[in-house]
Amino acid sequence: MIVGASDKPGALGASVLSNLARNGFAGDIHLINPKRAEIGGRPCLPSVDALPEGVDAAVLAIPRAAVLNTVKALAARRVGAAIIFSAGFAEGGEQGLAEQREIGRIAAQSGMIVEGPNCLGMTNFIDRVPLTFVETDAVPLGDRKGIGIVSQSGAMACVLGTTLASRALGLSFSVSTGNEAASGVEDYVDYLLDDDATQVIAMIVEQFRKPRRFLAAARRARRLGKTIVLLHPGKSSAARESAATHTGAMAGDYQLMRAKVERAGVIVAETLEELGDIAEIALRCPAVPATGVAVLGESGAFKALTLDLCEGLALDLPQVDDGNAPALRAALPDFVGVSNPLDLTAQGLVDPPLYQRTLAALFSDGRFGSIVAGIIQTDPVTVGIKLPPILRAVEEEKPAKPVILAGLDEGAPIPQDWIDRLRALGIPYFPSTERAFRALKRLNAHARRDFGAADPAPAPAIDLPAQGGVIPEYQAKALLAPLGIPFPRGAFCTSVEEAIAAADRIGYPVVLKAQAAALSHKSDAGGVLLNLANADALRAAWDQLHANVAAYDAGLRLDGALLEGMGERGVELIIGAKSDPDWGPVVLAGFGGVTAEILQDVRLFTPDLPLDAIVRELHQLKQAALLRGFRSAPALDVDAVAQIIATLGRLLLAQPAIREIDLNPVIIYPQGQGAVALDALMLVAPAHG
Repeated sequence: MIVGASDKPGALGASVLSNLARNGFAGDIHLINPKRAEIGGRPCLPSVDALPEGVDAAVLAIPRAAVLNTVKALAARRVGAAIIFSAGFAEGGEQGLAEQREIGRIAAQSGMIVEGPNCLGMTNFIDRVPLTFVETDAVPLGDRKGIGIVSQSGAMACVLGTTLASRALGLSFSVSTGNEAASGVEDYVDYLLDDDATQVIAMIVEQFRKPRRFLAAARRARRLGKTIVLLHPGKSSAARESAATHTGAMAGDYQLMRAKVERAGVIVAETLEELGDIAEIALRCPAVPATGVAVLGESGAFKALTLDLCEGLALDLPQVDDGNAPALRAALPDFVGVSNPLDLTAQGLVDPPLYQRTLAALFSDGRFGSIVAGIIQTDPVTVGIKLPPILRAVEEEKPAKPVILAGLDEGAPIPQDWIDRLRALGIPYFPSTERAFRALKRLNAHARRDFGAADPAPAPAIDLPAQGGVIPEYQAKALLAPLGIPFPRGAFCTSVEEAIAAADRIGYPVVLKAQAAALSHKSDAGGVLLNLANADALRAAWDQLHANVAAYDAGLRLDGALLEGMGERGVELIIGAKSDPDWGPVVLAGFGGVTAEILQDVRLFTPDLPLDAIVRELHQLKQAALLRGFRSAPALDVDAVAQIIATLGRLLLAQPAIREIDLNPVIIYPQGQGAVALDALMLVAPAHG
């Protein structure tokens, strides 16, 4: 059914009707137009009220002002679904938002599926049903597997669909969800996971409205052997501000989302081009193994450029030589050295079987999980010499590893039938090697990811204050220390006499730190005094501490002061945990000090990671050489840091009321000597009821 049917060229209703007719839709089409008796020989009904009950789907190509009443009428006629093109709802102000919410309420009450508003509709390529105003030829899949597109942006769904179709990749469905008044990307992903024809799901999402449901769908996709590739605009947006901790500011929305979805099994693309490239390899090729890439080239300069690019991408190119690759050595002329990337020179032009021999040797080498053939194409004659032996190699050897052909000279006149033959054999064709390398990097990282989850004992419950808010350092440490978080020896003191007695027990030198929930960053107020060597220094420091805080904020009242022993110097880290209301808990760790927020050298950890996976992630930090021992310095106790991260993750899983924990700095010592958190701060949600 089309509400707002028209035969006016360019009208949305006319475009939908034209799409259905051009694609041979054989079902009933009901047209609603109160001003017309018929359109194109099809009768028109005056209103939705004249419809028979139980129509499958309605397309609303009408102005926003008429949408809400139409949705009510559709629900009354028990229409199964509605697609709303109209814009101006949540994005148009308070009235539009209220109307959108009412549409969602009606949909929930009636059980009607609503796509949009503010969307471009959807296309079912399997049954050739294009319910969109974008001119569409719904090429059927046949017996092929396809890619399903789910995008909040209708324009980008259209762009991506055009890109994939131009590469002869089959599409199963394309859905633009728009404002998501009643159904969102999570609903359509669930549907595509149950669709046998859909093998890859390509997504463009600006905001997940039901993040935990999407994570569950992503985990199900992994179990089903289906691939989800996501492009998520918003990487550069400012992180949510936190009232208390560094962690809240550094673990921004995009970084948190990415850590969560990658842990669930999603491949995240950086660009629209990369989204299409990853989806193509995932659909066309066998599963990409975690082992490295072999590069077959024909130029020494290309070899050097490839080494530079792949080092920057951290794409693994296993090294081979004359001694450790006998099959490759036997396939090559004496004057061609065994290496990766390979430089075959121009020898293939005079000895075309060289390509087939070389590929056969690479297929049999277990160090290589995929092969990129970087071919100089030049002209149809050259292509006609080089591609036949490459095609024969794949036809005869039937490799279980992906083979990608990438041209070096984009724009070379390559006859389309050669590209078609490559694709028919499952060989993606790229106009540049750089694109192939970037896509393979994402796929290889996904294949190498350890999806095994830790099965930790639940963290013991800690007694959180019912009023919530910021928990100052002395109280935070008292709560966290019994869980095994290491802190310096110390005591909370409310008088200088208590402080002197505590220092006598702990031993000098000591540090004195002002304590109050309203003083989250003590150093800014002069609230931290170091290296107090004796009782006289401590007595003077007590007075100085209170004077500093009073000068900083005369209305601030201290609970007291925390006295602790001065620790040994070591490497500074920051470790924090954040329980996001949408995505759940995540732990952040990285190098601290004055450069922490400038360099942003941090990694995010989901709380289900096993210890060995946490250790591997820590070694991915930009400054990880410091952890392994740099310039004769000893290797550091990374295991101790991993244990702190795991403990914080367990705690946030057990007590979601904890919004943030900040351990900053954490000093890490040489292997076997542990790590110590010098400061601690917590942010807790108030108890309800």
